[in-house]
Amino acid sequence: MQAFFADLPTTLDAHQGTLARAKAYRQALWEAGLAGISTPSDLGGAGLPPEYDRAFREIGRELSPGEDAIFGIGLGMTVPTLLEYGSLRLQQRFVPPALRGEEIWCQLFSEPGAGSDLAGLTTRAIDDGDEWVITGQKVWTSGAHHADLGILLARTDVDAPKHRGITMFALPMHQPGVTVRPLVQMTGVAEFNEVFLDEARVPADWVVGDVNGGWALAVALLGHERTTLGRGTLTDDDSKSKAGRSPLPLSGLVARAREHGRLGDPVVRQELAAIHTGEQLVPWGTARGLHPSIGKLWRTIQGRRAAQLAHVLGGATATAWEVDDVDDDYFAYHVLNCRGMSLGGGTDEIQKNTLGERVLGLPREPGPDRDTPFSELPRN
Repeated sequence: MQAFFADLPTTLDAHQGTLARAKAYRQALWEAGLAGISTPSDLGGAGLPPEYDRAFREIGRELSPGEDAIFGIGLGMTVPTLLEYGSLRLQQRFVPPALRGEEIWCQLFSEPGAGSDLAGLTTRAIDDGDEWVITGQKVWTSGAHHADLGILLARTDVDAPKHRGITMFALPMHQPGVTVRPLVQMTGVAEFNEVFLDEARVPADWVVGDVNGGWALAVALLGHERTTLGRGTLTDDDSKSKAGRSPLPLSGLVARAREHGRLGDPVVRQELAAIHTGEQLVPWGTARGLHPSIGKLWRTIQGRRAAQLAHVLGGATATAWEVDDVDDDYFAYHVLNCRGMSLGGGTDEIQKNTLGERVLGLPREPGPDRDTPFSELPRN
């Protein structure tokens, strides 16, 4: 494993661009037998216990390229859900290409009228014999502009209560009827997209789990998402990577404080100490079975705190930067981008509700709609 990471810079330097480097890294992992350490061996993995996977992530935490975040939805969310709920046919079709980096996934869940209330989604899937016909709109879809496949939630029964008429599909993105429109953020980057589905087609056997049983799968996938986000993998600061949504690492903030002559400032040193503590706490907690929503909340707090310190160190003009200045561009990007950590993967408020209900055992907030047919519910 040490030899793999020692040779990695040479492997990646032969490729230019985020997508090319990400795919080169995945292919190198596959050839080294490291692409799916805890994935069953008959699906291309090593079939080892989960603790080996955790050990590999820890070793590669600051050595893996930030570009690998492109595969986060596929490997961290979709593949675990397929392994739990997908048919053997679907597992054989989708898991090995995901491990090799041949196919990129996006998550087609949120809609303009169904964000935090995800079960209120209105995208429809109609049974058409050998295929399902999908019509609707998704939004805030990370990476849809380079995705080959989407893990999709659609309503298949409007007369069932809203949580019981939803089905999960694997949707081919490169087909007529799928339109992706980037949403440019204030960072200048378009990480998110709107996705319009106009009678897009899905093979009948690309249903994940049972028809109308998709809500349980959605909850499971969102749990994997929180675990993936909560791990908060840090990228190598030397690369000045803007890939993914990881908090700024301590090493870069220390260097920035030194550059601006603030390393001896007691307030700055106190903030650096708090950020160092934050970097250590959640990996330790995750190894002890920390609930993923806690990790997700930590990632938000850590990301904002680190970005705020970077902003303070840069001064009042820290977010007015020249794009050809690599350092300023890197830090300004993270200052502007950090607020999105409170939203992506479920808002902070949703995480707190989850912890209250599922960890502390508090009662659900009352709602009249859980047993009412979806077609009878009032909508905006």
